[in-house]
Amino acid sequence: MKKVIGVLMIVVIFIILVLLFKNIVLKEKTNKTNTDSKATTTRKVITNNKKEDIMDGITLNYHASIRIEKKEGVIYFDPYKIESEKNDANYIFITHSHYDHYSESDIKKIMKDDTKFVVTSDLENKIKALGAKDVTVVYPEETYSVGSLKFDTIPSYNTNKTYHKKSYNWVGYNVTIDGNKYYIVGDSDVTDELKKVKCDVIFIPVGGTYTMTDEEAKDVVNSMDVKYAVPIHYGEAGSKANAEAFVSKLNSNIKGVILK
Repeated sequence: MKKVIGVLMIVVIFIILVLLFKNIVLKEKTNKTNTDSKATTTRKVITNNKKEDIMDGITLNYHASIRIEKKEGVIYFDPYKIESEKNDANYIFITHSHYDHYSESDIKKIMKDDTKFVVTSDLENKIKALGAKDVTVVYPEETYSVGSLKFDTIPSYNTNKTYHKKSYNWVGYNVTIDGNKYYIVGDSDVTDELKKVKCDVIFIPVGGTYTMTDEEAKDVVNSMDVKYAVPIHYGEAGSKANAEAFVSKLNSNIKGVILK
């Protein structure tokens, strides 16, 4: 009888040890699964946390009409030949009053009730008559804050022709967007004020006739400390060939971008 009891006790102990071993193995597998799952989740977060590129969200509508969409909102500069009604503009900047920069029919396609307008002094009454409620009138060589945007106004004018006189007080805009400075030159020749601007991206006219030529634009940009250079103001005056010539002659440390 004692032998039988002894054998039974050994069997019971063995079963208990087997169960304990299985429990330990199961816990280890569960912990590994959870760890792997967390690692996968972490990898996904890292993958989806890709930093936005400085040129993301930027398009050239036509000629000198630029649209920038960043976390600050949708920002237009000199909207012209907008293809469809969008009514999505948080900000509209106008550099001057010429038809290919101030186009009321195109402004109507993108403006909203709460759109913030930034315009030169000769356009104040016109833009208010159009129904704009939030209007900032700007003058050259000043610093402004409108909404979440801070910007400097740079004089934009001709030095050897009369289409854009300095006395008109027309401007370009050097706007800080998402921590980067974007300088929209407007219709200008190469000026002393332009040469001094510090920016990350420059949108510069290259079409000639009413503004600087692509050769002149190339020379001044190569003398500046910029990361990206975007040719504009071709289509109405000048052509894509001017944009291509400009980009092809930039220094290797500057990336030329022809926007579509």
